[in-house]
Amino acid sequence: MGVTYKEAGVNIAAGSLAVEKIKPAVARTRRPEVLGGLGGFAGLFALDVGKYPEPVLVSGTDGVGTKLRLAFEMDRHDTIGIDAVAMCVNDILVMGAEPLFFLDYLASGELDPERMAAVVGGMAAGCEMAGCTLIGGEMAEMPGFYRSDEYDVAGFAVGVVNRDRLIDHNDVRPGDVLVGLPASGLHSNGFSLVRKIFEGYAWDVCLPELTEPLGDVLLAPTRIYVKPVLAMLAEVAVPGMVHITGGGFVENLPRVLPAGCGVEILTESWEKPPIFGLLQKLGGVDEAEMFRTFNMGIGFVIIVHKEDEEQVIDVLRRQGERPVLIGVVTDKDGIVL
Repeated sequence: MGVTYKEAGVNIAAGSLAVEKIKPAVARTRRPEVLGGLGGFAGLFALDVGKYPEPVLVSGTDGVGTKLRLAFEMDRHDTIGIDAVAMCVNDILVMGAEPLFFLDYLASGELDPERMAAVVGGMAAGCEMAGCTLIGGEMAEMPGFYRSDEYDVAGFAVGVVNRDRLIDHNDVRPGDVLVGLPASGLHSNGFSLVRKIFEGYAWDVCLPELTEPLGDVLLAPTRIYVKPVLAMLAEVAVPGMVHITGGGFVENLPRVLPAGCGVEILTESWEKPPIFGLLQKLGGVDEAEMFRTFNMGIGFVIIVHKEDEEQVIDVLRRQGERPVLIGVVTDKDGIVL
């Protein structure tokens, strides 16, 4: 008998076991529009055209970057899936879209059913937070490509918004205000710099600036803003929104500004989580570089016409959010910190 697929490093039985382990978590995310079940060649979703008579589908894809390296080193895999979902659904939310479904891609050197179940369990938790369904995905075992204790993860989300509610950011104008929603920490960006600064540190160390062990602070999952923001959009229209992701304030805000508009950030208007001050101190990082790399404690920004400011803040507070005024739109190009 010749060599087997298992002897080559691919364990089909382990893959089947992993699928069985994730089924209960996936089932909890099911929306009524889903047709069929887990394990088919494709996911099926019947769009509700009664709710969205002029539907515009909005899609986004992302990963979690080198934050994964920390998960490997700490052997903690239950939050990375939340990050994967958050990075996608927060992006499509910027257009005013309701996330409908999410698909994942997991590739590993050796398929460990318990580890994969933890990652997918995190994805399912993230989908529940976002109100979308985990409709399918792929687990690929790739021996010789990844190390046995390593994996990579990426996600893809699809949402919908009615055409008359699409946020295209063309109505942003000078005098608008920026309302920020707090981040849970670093989210999933800047970790190449984070790892460089904390090189040699133990992840379980309790630094005096932090209230939790360093590893807990760094692995805190990305916040998902879908439900409070959609609740706000049901009551008041806004001209623009921004997910503060890779590139921080400096790179992300210009993506939604029309020609002739800039932004002044009131950098002292909110309290930054201690991890940012610690990174800046230990790394000797310039303040402009901090705002170019990290979210600095604000994960999502809503651009609001001045006359709607109070209503937006009131709705968000009723949703349990802690909105804060962090800046204004100006008639001068660029970002002023």
